[in-house]
Amino acid sequence: MSSEHDTEYKTVRGLSRGLQILNALNRVDGGASPTKLAELTGLHRTTVRRLLETLQDEGYVRRSESDDSFRLSMKVRELSEGFRDEQWISALAAPLLAELLQEVVWPTDLCTLDVDAMVVRETTHRFSRLSFHRSMVGRRMPIPLTATGLAYLAFCPDAERERIVELLASRDDEEGRLARDRAGLDNLLRRTRHRGYGENYGSWNSEERIAAIAVPIRGEQRVYGCISLIYVAKAMTIEQAAKRYLPALQRFAATVEQGIHEREQAGPALTGN
Repeated sequence: MSSEHDTEYKTVRGLSRGLQILNALNRVDGGASPTKLAELTGLHRTTVRRLLETLQDEGYVRRSESDDSFRLSMKVRELSEGFRDEQWISALAAPLLAELLQEVVWPTDLCTLDVDAMVVRETTHRFSRLSFHRSMVGRRMPIPLTATGLAYLAFCPDAERERIVELLASRDDEEGRLARDRAGLDNLLRRTRHRGYGENYGSWNSEERIAAIAVPIRGEQRVYGCISLIYVAKAMTIEQAAKRYLPALQRFAATVEQGIHEREQAGPALTGN
């Protein structure tokens, strides 16, 4: 019987080994000799030399004339130029969402900011037996009317918050009205920061049946996104939901934040940052 990992095509060994070389060069400070790279990768020195020459011909590494070491070139940055923040956040968080679903049962959404809306990047709606939505990825949601939007707005840096609010205030809709009421909005955001989570209890007209709580996923100087738990409003109050499920959301956010920290500590060479 074929395993689920069997494919019609065999792994391209040369490509795998070339990626090993790039990863090894990304981990060392400065350059590395073919001998050192052979030690790091476990590949034969002749193989390493051949791979380095190929990568040099393609422009991804360069050879130092002074000591015969090899270094990553600027072209490596092109490998990550199309991989935006929301994509790597999704890649980092997606495997953890399945574990979160097992714990909370209700569906959860991972959202990031896209100019003037929160966008669902990953979700467990299609897997949760308690979900009444199936197609959620890519859905745009209003910032001041949703738990994720309020969590993002409450915890993002002050300058970013001002830009977002100014943009929303220029709109001729419910979001614009809420953004122009700065005293009311500031009070709401202060309460959100005090509680540590954003909330929505039927505030969004197009989703009056639902309620949600959300916590931010933060780095040192920014909010990367938010994770929210969505449930049927009549099932429990916001306070009951927070008491029961907030710790799980906070643990999820902390795990993703640790992944973000480790990624940032790995350095910019292959991240494009």
